[in-house]
Formats: sequence, structure tokens, C-alpha cells
Amino acid sequence: MSEVYAARRDRLRERAAAGGSAAVLVSRPANVRYLAGAAPQGAVLLLGKGPDAEDDVLMCGLPPSEQPAEGRPDESLRIQVLDAPGGDPAVAAADVALSLGADSLAVEEHHLTVARHRALGSVAPRLRLADLGGAVEQLRLVKDEDEISCLRIAAEIADQALGELLESILVGRTERHLALELERRLVDHGADGPAFPTSVGTGPNSGRGAHRPTDRRVEEGDFLSVCLGAAYRGYRCEIGRTFVIGTSPADWQIDLYDLVFAAQRAARESLAPGAECREVDRAARHVLDSAGYADGLSQLTGHGVGLEIDEEPQLAPAAMGKLDLCVPVTVEPGVHLPGRGGVRIDDTLVVRPEADGGPELLTITTKELLAL
Repeated sequence: MSEVYAARRDRLRERAAAGGSAAVLVSRPANVRYLAGAAPQGAVLLLGKGPDAEDDVLMCGLPPSEQPAEGRPDESLRIQVLDAPGGDPAVAAADVALSLGADSLAVEEHHLTVARHRALGSVAPRLRLADLGGAVEQLRLVKDEDEISCLRIAAEIADQALGELLESILVGRTERHLALELERRLVDHGADGPAFPTSVGTGPNSGRGAHRPTDRRVEEGDFLSVCLGAAYRGYRCEIGRTFVIGTSPADWQIDLYDLVFAAQRAARESLAPGAECREVDRAARHVLDSAGYADGLSQLTGHGVGLEIDEEPQLAPAAMGKLDLCVPVTVEPGVHLPGRGGVRIDDTLVVRPEADGGPELLTITTKELLAL
């Protein structure tokens, strides 16, 4: 992996040099991880002004763990641990950049606080600070096959955890209990942990996006909606399903489920290299709009995933840009009827060309409306 991380840093170095910056300071944790491998909490990455990696430094407040849960820093990087506890690695990195002869430093202004930005300027007043913008996030957008492999394993873990839950007795258990059990099962199957707080909604709570589990108990005839994800080696996936508890679904439940399923299928089928992000959203939204559910729809149909659970691109009505090959995204339309509940169906897929079979579905738990 050292060669992969080095190539990523070189691409960023080229972008920064084209923008007139001699050195680069990366502070956003997911971006540090992308460029340096696993890193201690609070670590920052300094890319030196030279054309190679000799001056690249991973600046840490604490030394890397001997047994990290998610891997180790790139062994080709120089690691420097602050001498004094409580110091700011970013401020120390700016001082190092100055000592290396850099006259300008590109920083991630969208991540730095105002106070931290001022501290950088005060410790190295001769450094011209420039905004790196979302350069690293743009590099992260398209995943290589090693990254997709991690996402695929994360999806398999999430599928396993959900499948086991569906085989257990559910009536009488609380949303909170079920969410905790799912997160335990994720870890049991090899996940670093949950990719995000697990959402379990029953009855009138079902179908809500990002619903926080309550002490409401599962009852016969309820819709049960579940949204969970696993993190594996830092990469995060997402899956959401809706089921009916007990007897056969009521007619209104079948109709609502079929509608959301049709919307999700329309969006999935529109995923292709070169497709406009807003057109993917529109494909799902049109199905639900036409059935009279325009007012209750979420702001987006899906989003990118990777080292963070919510990355670019956004599949939303006003989204700009087009999908690229090997970009993983979620497709997660839903409808919630106040007081009754609702349906949400959520998959993680990777954009692939039609010649390769179209989008690759990573989360494979059945989307049939099961009565549990």
C-alpha cells in the first residue's frame, strides 16, 4: 500500500503546486487517513515543497498505537511526535514547513477553526496561507479496487448482521435493544464498528430518515425499518430495509412498499458513468411525486460513501456534476406517513459501465416485503 499512498500524495502535491502553494497541510481526519494510512487521533499530514516524499511528515500528538484496530500509518512516511503534550500538530507542522524553506502553505480552511487558522499564521508569519479547498475530497471520489474491496466486505458484514436479526424473535423488543444488538453483531462479524448510529424504527416511527431508536416495542402488524452500516478498515457502507411484523401485510403497506421499491429501482437503473447526479435523484423522485408524496420526501435520494458515510457526490435535485466510474453511492428513497409509519429501502452500489453489468450491488439482503 505504500506505493498507493505515495501516488495519492503526489497527485495532491501536483494540484497544490499548480495553485501556487509550496507545501500542503492536511488536517481533516478522513483526508489524513486517505493519504497516510491509519493515523493517531488528531494527527496531521505535511507535504513538503519538493517533488518527492522526502519532506512529507505525519505530525502526531501521540505515537501510533502498537496494535491499531484499523491498520498502521504508511511505513514510508516520516512520523514526528510532539515533544510537549497538549500541543497542536498543525501548528508544529507549519513550523516544520517554514524550516524546510516553504514560503506558502495550502491548508484545509473548511476543516480548520478560525482560532487554529490564526495560530498557524502567528507561528509562521512568513508563510503565505492559501486554501486547499476540497482537493483531497475530489481525489477520494473515485475509489480504487482495494477501496471497493473494503466496502464490499463491509457490506457483507452488514448483510450478515441484518440477516441474523431477522431470524430472531422481534415482537416485544424495543427499538433501542434491536439497534444495540445489530451493532454488536457487526463487531462480532469483523467490523471496526458501526459506520454510523444504527436506526431502528417501528410502527409510526418506521420509514423516518436517521430515526433515533426509542423504547417503543415492536408490535404485531408494525412496519419495521432498519438502517445500519459497517466500517471495515475505515471504509463505510450502508443498508436499509423495511419489513412487516407478524401477519401478512395490510393492503396499504403493500402499496406503499411497492411504490418505494419502484422508486429505488428507477434510481438504481439510472446509475451509470456520465449520468448527471440530479437525474438519478429525479428518477426516484418522479415515481414518488407522481403518487402524491412530494411533500414528505427527503432532500436527497443518496450520497457517496467511503472513509466517511456521507461523501460526494450528492444525489439531490440541485446537485451538480456527473457520476464517474468506480464511485460508490447509496440509493435510499423513502416515504413516511405521520402517525402510520413508512418505508425506506437503502442500498450501497458502485457505478460500473453497462458492459460490465451495470452498477454493482454491494448490499444483497432481499428487498422482498417479508412478514417476520
